[in-house]
Amino acid sequence: MDIVIKVVQFFMSLSLLVAIHEFGHFIVARMFKIRVEKFYIFFDPWFSLFKWKRGDTEYGVGWLPLGGYVKIAGMIDESMDLEQMQAPVQPWEFRAKPAWQRFLVMIAGVVMNILLAMMIYSGIRYTWGESYFANEDAKWGYVFNEAGERMGFKDGDKIISIDDVKIDDVNEIRQMLLLTKDDRHVVVERGGAEVDFTIPFDELLAMRRNREYEDLYMLRVPFVIDSVAAPAALEAGLLAGDEVVACGSRTDIDVVTMTEQILPAIKGDTAHLTVLRAGERIELRVPVNEEGKMGVIMKADMFQPRTRTFSLLEAIPAGVNMAIDTVVDYWEQLKLIFQPKTKMYEELGGFISIGNIFPSEWDWLRFWSMTAFLSVMLAVLNILPIPGLDGGHALFTLWEMITGRKASEKFLEVMQYIGFAILLALVIYANGNDIYRLFTN
Repeated sequence: MDIVIKVVQFFMSLSLLVAIHEFGHFIVARMFKIRVEKFYIFFDPWFSLFKWKRGDTEYGVGWLPLGGYVKIAGMIDESMDLEQMQAPVQPWEFRAKPAWQRFLVMIAGVVMNILLAMMIYSGIRYTWGESYFANEDAKWGYVFNEAGERMGFKDGDKIISIDDVKIDDVNEIRQMLLLTKDDRHVVVERGGAEVDFTIPFDELLAMRRNREYEDLYMLRVPFVIDSVAAPAALEAGLLAGDEVVACGSRTDIDVVTMTEQILPAIKGDTAHLTVLRAGERIELRVPVNEEGKMGVIMKADMFQPRTRTFSLLEAIPAGVNMAIDTVVDYWEQLKLIFQPKTKMYEELGGFISIGNIFPSEWDWLRFWSMTAFLSVMLAVLNILPIPGLDGGHALFTLWEMITGRKASEKFLEVMQYIGFAILLALVIYANGNDIYRLFTN
């Protein structure tokens, strides 16, 4: 059932994004009285799932979910209708229109995807607000994995700033460490004093390449007892509300170190605890069973997310800014892929990777968040100056606007074939990565 929910969300999102993108091309073409012969969601080689015709346009849904298209009369596009291009130019054709109109038709799909992302993010802010964990609430600091320790972090560090940017949202830490092509300067509070250090770009790159960013850090949770279940622990004097601050000579006490390191090392023995109770430090000896447990339940609600609420007038600019930030962040990630030394091309994924970003349980907030992100991704990828993509068509038209020289139809035809080859190679490579990871992870 989980996979069904993921698949349904994926196709709902993809259908919406394709329809909006192609509608951008369609509506601007019609504004300039350019004939649109086909409007398809998904591709329809050999046959379509269903279709109907209204006016000059055939509308339909194809069977191949690799995108969608509008077939604009008098344009060399994915339809490769060369016979039409050999006929005399008609006033309602794309090629008959001035360059600035053709340019606007080409970028309209990208613009629509950005506008859609802005609308969705605004709706999310208005409906759900913004839920986040505040960095200032991390008063016990963070716990780091091995990659974090290699970078210079230590368990208990409270992160103050990265590259002189003060951290507010806990998730900003991971984002700032991932989206960089340079070293990062970090300031932390450690043992009551400020400590600064520089994380080399090579370490950040290794962290990303090895996918160690997923559990790079966690909020450090103190070992506070919610209830005592074992009679032996009660007899030893443990009470609900006690905070364990030391065990023997170890003072780096938190839930992770106690449950995964300290207690397993002394199972079947006695824990020499120092607990904080009503501001007083108390020494206790508590038995540890053969499973490495003391028979206590830890307090689980030490951190509560904060929520920013937005009125409608506040939600719109907040959504616009969020869409812009997402475009910038995704562009930064994309640039890393084109830098061979980063080896970020190894992270490229296809339909399986995209489908996996959706949750296995229905969650409208997550669905709309992922759809907005994919809308940004679709816009950025489509504006790349690759023949066959909107960016490639726009680039040739922009060149014509600047130089006054129009590219020949033969040149555009060749470029279209080259673009197809590049895009096909990327699709095969990305989906091949997905299949490879299925068998190796």
